[in-house]
Amino acid sequence: MGGMRRGGIAVGGLGGVALVLVCLFLGVDPSVLFTDTQDNSQVATQGAAPQANGDDPERRFVAQVLGETEQVWKAQFQRLDQPYRDPSLVLFTGATQSGCGTAQAQVGPFYCPSDQRIYIDLGFMAQLQRQLGAKGDFAAAYIIAHEVGHHVQNQLGILNLTRQLQQQATDPAEANAIQVRVELQADCFAGFWAKQANEARNILEQGDIEEGLNAAAAVGDDRLQRRAQGEVQPETFTHGTSEQRMQWFRTGLQRGELAACDTFAGLR
Repeated sequence: MGGMRRGGIAVGGLGGVALVLVCLFLGVDPSVLFTDTQDNSQVATQGAAPQANGDDPERRFVAQVLGETEQVWKAQFQRLDQPYRDPSLVLFTGATQSGCGTAQAQVGPFYCPSDQRIYIDLGFMAQLQRQLGAKGDFAAAYIIAHEVGHHVQNQLGILNLTRQLQQQATDPAEANAIQVRVELQADCFAGFWAKQANEARNILEQGDIEEGLNAAAAVGDDRLQRRAQGEVQPETFTHGTSEQRMQWFRTGLQRGELAACDTFAGLR
């Protein structure tokens, strides 16, 4: 991937991403580093967690997990003297429209920075357990927390920096490698959330951590590629291997520090 600077990258390319984490560690507001961290022209009205439906346990569970993430991240942003803007959540089946274009179930859960919404196809949760072997409620909680991690990256300006780098990449493999670092950091943020929420409200039950690690492994690029096409092509990875995803989720969970989620270390 490399940490080269090829013109105009705010605070020095991948080093800028690392600098954001240094600011977090020191308690400095990272927004002072950027003149334009995101495009707000398409930001939707912010919504709280979806209303729980007593007859729909899946929706109720998603609402509960999102509410837990909001409590953790609001507390963390308060320490940075910043407001945390709750992401909106869109639950859909089949297909839906997002600020990033048409979303279909095949793409899986995703976060759209343009409208600051998390899109989750509830059918994917069933597929996660039925076809990918990632069973248990906490497997789904990990997926939700990972997407919320992207929302956190967006608010901190990390997505903007890495998007600039990807646009300047000389080949698709380099752009993919940058994206892998982004995704692994979201995994680490998911682990960080789990630790903070458990320490505050004792949310974890026996076996939850194993379910989260199993889910991280189930959605590794190497495992998905081997399952789909019988071979692995590392140059096309966009999310990281099963081992990498488990490693960074575990790092966030064990360390419980945002600064520990520097997936860009060594690339300054």
